[in-house]
Amino acid sequence: MSSNRSSVRFEGAAPLPAELEDALAAARSRLGRIGSRVIYFPVIGSTNDVAAVLAARTDCEGAVVIADQQTAGRGRRGREWFSPAGGGLYVSVVLTPGRAGQHGSRATRMLTLAAGVALAEAIEVATGLWVDVKWPNDLYVAQRKLGGILAETAGGDASPQPIILGFGINVAPVRYPPGLRGRATSLESELGREVVRAALLVESMASLARRYDDLLEGRFDAILDAWRARAPSSLGARVTWTTAVGPEQGVTSGIDDEGALLVRVGERVERIIAGELTWL
Repeated sequence: MSSNRSSVRFEGAAPLPAELEDALAAARSRLGRIGSRVIYFPVIGSTNDVAAVLAARTDCEGAVVIADQQTAGRGRRGREWFSPAGGGLYVSVVLTPGRAGQHGSRATRMLTLAAGVALAEAIEVATGLWVDVKWPNDLYVAQRKLGGILAETAGGDASPQPIILGFGINVAPVRYPPGLRGRATSLESELGREVVRAALLVESMASLARRYDDLLEGRFDAILDAWRARAPSSLGARVTWTTAVGPEQGVTSGIDDEGALLVRVGERVERIIAGELTWL
């Protein structure tokens, strides 16, 4: 495994902390494509931004960017992702699910769902804590947000198009901004004990490697079944969203085989593939 060694250099990158280096080296046989390169920053604006630059300039399937702190971390629709020093795991991975041949388009559409399953499974392995997933990209414990996922295209002319898969997992208790208090939680808050971030990182990468292989090999049913088993809110929850003709409201009715959320509105079922959704 290379650490901070690539044809692209980044100001502020630092040697991988010894505990992370050792943990990743010991787990190399379980990581598959993930971790082909590892770049670490004590502080960075956004790991997704760094990964996008790397993906646009080099062939770097499986490259990983890790930060101890993000000053401009973001979630869906440009929202800030609170990323204080020592508070969580902040990681971006470069993947190209479109290279899965005849499965490429579907693998790309389902990448975020597969990542949610992978991270929930990784947390359970690393800590013993059961984690729910919430459509389309969130991790929850007891109705409080534990983590999130953001998939973005890398840009450039490469075909198939690289995807930057970024994720953040809240690990340590921190003083959340007012808008997050009461809605966010952390692993250590839920468990009442310290969580070893090196172990969590290793299990996250190993689990992503397994579920990424599922995508590339077209094992979509395995991903969908695992996601449904961890998504109680996908059935019977009231939601509202905005359409071109105004607001709609309905009751969740599961996901289809493409990962779209199904919502029953009166006698019809709407298929939601993107957009802003509010859970009531």
